[in-house]
Amino acid sequence: MSKALILFAHGARSAAWAVPFEKLRDLTQARLPEVQVRLGFLELMSPRLPEVVAELAASGVTQVTVVPVFLGQGGHVMRDLPLMVDELRSSYPQVAINVVEAAGENAAVLNALSDYCVASLPL
Repeated sequence: MSKALILFAHGARSAAWAVPFEKLRDLTQARLPEVQVRLGFLELMSPRLPEVVAELAASGVTQVTVVPVFLGQGGHVMRDLPLMVDELRSSYPQVAINVVEAAGENAAVLNALSDYCVASLPL
């Protein structure tokens, strides 16, 4: 597999916090069997984003797309992530790293969340 998708999340002290992200990874992997779908965390959990990119580069992956699984474009997405990605691009020039918008900035994601909120009201 020469392509990979990294779901980038913040991380937390509680292992239970990662469960929805693991489910998202598994659902996504099932839809993209020809692509490596991995989780990468900013802090507090492993593997951290640099570790994931290092493993993928070592396995021959040449295209990586990073999806920030954040609801908004806060400081981590606007400052921390670009710095990390710049360092990773320098360390792994053979890997094309693309970063897309934060999940919560995407219209389809917002519509899905709105559908969930609306459906939560009792009839």
